[in-house]
Amino acid sequence: MHKSPFLQEAQDRGFIFQATDLEGLDEVLLKGPISAYIGFDPTADSLHVGSLVQLMLLRLLQKHGHQVVALIGGGTAQIGDPSFREEARSLMTQETIDRNLEGIAQNIRQVVNIKEGGQGAIMVDNAEWLKKLSYIELLRDVGIHFSVNRMLSFDSVKSRLDREQGLSFLEFNYSILQSYDFRELNKRHGTVLQMGGSDQWGNIVSGVELVRRMEGKQVFGLTAPLLTTSSGAKMGKTAKGAVWLNGDKCPVFDFWQFWRNTEDADVGKFLKLFTDLPVAECERLAALPGAEINEAKKILATEVTTICHSREAAEQAQKAAQETFEQGKLVQVGLPEVTLSTQELNEGIPVFKIFASSGLVASNAEARRLIRGGGAKVNDQKVEDEALIITANDLQEGVIKLSSGRKNHILVKFQ
Repeated sequence: MHKSPFLQEAQDRGFIFQATDLEGLDEVLLKGPISAYIGFDPTADSLHVGSLVQLMLLRLLQKHGHQVVALIGGGTAQIGDPSFREEARSLMTQETIDRNLEGIAQNIRQVVNIKEGGQGAIMVDNAEWLKKLSYIELLRDVGIHFSVNRMLSFDSVKSRLDREQGLSFLEFNYSILQSYDFRELNKRHGTVLQMGGSDQWGNIVSGVELVRRMEGKQVFGLTAPLLTTSSGAKMGKTAKGAVWLNGDKCPVFDFWQFWRNTEDADVGKFLKLFTDLPVAECERLAALPGAEINEAKKILATEVTTICHSREAAEQAQKAAQETFEQGKLVQVGLPEVTLSTQELNEGIPVFKIFASSGLVASNAEARRLIRGGGAKVNDQKVEDEALIITANDLQEGVIKLSSGRKNHILVKFQ
């Protein structure tokens, strides 16, 4: 049992994997509000649900009255985190970094209540200080505190070297810069805790040690587990790719449906990690017998979608799913959409081709296999003939609804 409310709830919800000094952190938390941070590098223009554990950890910290610092890595993005990657990231242009920063900043604001100035959650960009560093200064003042032997022992580095992929000197510096971030945030905001995924453990420990050596202060590190589903799949990955937090990259309907399709064994774990529902309620829902567990999945999907988008968007998605799957209606609200050529429709489109062109399947060949297997539907009617031609006569309410199996749908519009 932990004495501080934040650590106890974090433990109850499954957020704690490793910590540098859990007892010491517990004592510090009891003395009053602390400042803690998690860093997010802009490797894409949106975060995906794999990052949602960290965002929810910040949200939980904020709930318990502590100061949240969301660090966006405009500086470190120019190097790229090599942790557990099979090969080096491609270097991004400043234009790409700026666009990605804007996207992930919006993702963070969706989940955490960021306040500009004053107390509460703040967002900072490490480019503010990293770009001002001279290389000689970094080597003399910071590099002297790092042991190459120790850095080579980090799992994130060893895994790369063991595969004989090599590690560039550029990437090797990443851990030093992340550690410097902790020291800078400690000086600027009194930050005493860095959190992150378990793949960041080596970098976090280095930051804790750097602050101790350079500032003579005790600070702490804590990691959350990197999640996989009960079947072993990586969290946030589907057959279609990553499940993004940005609605432009992953429509709200698809986002809601991702959580609705949670495996039975994961419902309780995901309710605790990804919703604000009380722990006892999460456990009650997870224990629902038989088919009733599907109601718990709907609650999970709606609560997560509410946090990441809005209550209105979540309820719209739930309604669209109910009418699509349970009532068999042609529902337009909430379903993902794609636009194809009206001229092509007027000429007639082979049914297998419209499935491939819509992106619902990857190729004409896959579309043919889907039809032969009985999994393709047009306007909720099973397609029996792969030579069928789709024309304007198939439009319903101005669109054509395509379905792959029971759970994947898209609306095709024409212009």
